[in-house]
Amino acid sequence: MSLSLPGPLVSTDWLAAHLDHPDLVILDGSFKLPGVTPIAADDFKARHIENARFFDIDAIADHDTELPHMLPSAEAFEAHAADLGLSNSSVVVVYDTPGLMSAGRVWWTLRTFGHDKVAVLDGGLRKWLAEGRPVTDAIPHFAKGSFRATFNATAVRSKADVLANLKSSAEQVIDARSAARFTAEEKEARPGLRSGHIPGSFNLPFNALTDPETGELRDTATIRDAFEKAGLDLSAPVIASCGSGVTAGALAFGLHLIGKGDVAIYDGAWTEWGQPGDTPVDTGPASREGAK
Repeated sequence: MSLSLPGPLVSTDWLAAHLDHPDLVILDGSFKLPGVTPIAADDFKARHIENARFFDIDAIADHDTELPHMLPSAEAFEAHAADLGLSNSSVVVVYDTPGLMSAGRVWWTLRTFGHDKVAVLDGGLRKWLAEGRPVTDAIPHFAKGSFRATFNATAVRSKADVLANLKSSAEQVIDARSAARFTAEEKEARPGLRSGHIPGSFNLPFNALTDPETGELRDTATIRDAFEKAGLDLSAPVIASCGSGVTAGALAFGLHLIGKGDVAIYDGAWTEWGQPGDTPVDTGPASREGAK
């Protein structure tokens, strides 16, 4: 019997009930900032949900740029997806350790390359463990997949796009970094970057979308309210940004949950924009007018 997802967010109960389904591929998309140890790949080797495969955000990336974990080419992604045992018919559930830090990035990456049969595990590994569900250190064996990518360019924005948007104000920009990083009260962890934010952008730290105790997503009314209080006009298109393009995926996922589809991610994010150069930078709190 074929498997279908109940929606873009699945519960631990749903995953536990379908854990051994042949159509299901579980991806651990956990990610840690540079210098944080043990690294996410080592955490995966130590414990993960049974049959999960590790989606390495840093490895499944464009290695011809100095910017971290930028999207690879469609051809390169096809090869990575096949190595993970993915096929176009696969039903994918993505999780990360905290609940929604990097799982949204993996969800967005798959959708950007044309794979819509993907959901995020509500609460991630944190909730799975809190419920006493089993984990393993056994690395799964699986057949190589056959995946054909269809790149959706409308899901991605470049630095040139964001610079042009400063003049056109066609899209709103919302930043998933912490408030202190957004305002420049706190310096960036990556050396050499300026502090502050893209002029006219709004700020909603990615972890505002989840319950701090369980890692579960807040209800859709609360998520909608959080975006609106941050300054977004939910009738207008959005560009999500962050430090390096990872937690922007959490905002994109949250917006998807409340039915908003005209959302793109600035892939280079602050790691690109904040470099010394001529990109304009603002400090202090967001203007209530945003990019309007």
